[in-house]
Amino acid sequence: MKLVPLGDRVVLKQLAAEETTKSGIVLPGQNKEKPQQAEVVAVGPGGVVDGKEIKMEVKVGDQVVYSKYAGSEIKLEDEEYIIVKQNDILAVIQQ
Repeated sequence: MKLVPLGDRVVLKQLAAEETTKSGIVLPGQNKEKPQQAEVVAVGPGGVVDGKEIKMEVKVGDQVVYSKYAGSEIKLEDEEYIIVKQNDILAVIQQ
């Protein structure tokens, strides 16, 4: 099965949370805060959304930072995804 986003939506797969802090403290599972970093898995076509022309700025494979409470979490075939609008993506991580 495959998720195909519509309009200006983007499907993200969250990157794994750190197991230890920078100082070496091991975090138990429930105390780990989910990172706001994810990899783009699928991108909608953009086009005209609410009367405005939307150009998609991200592409599949990009690593991005997104708003903390943005999007909808979806579980599909034992994988968890987040579907967000493009304007909920704050930045693209370049390496």
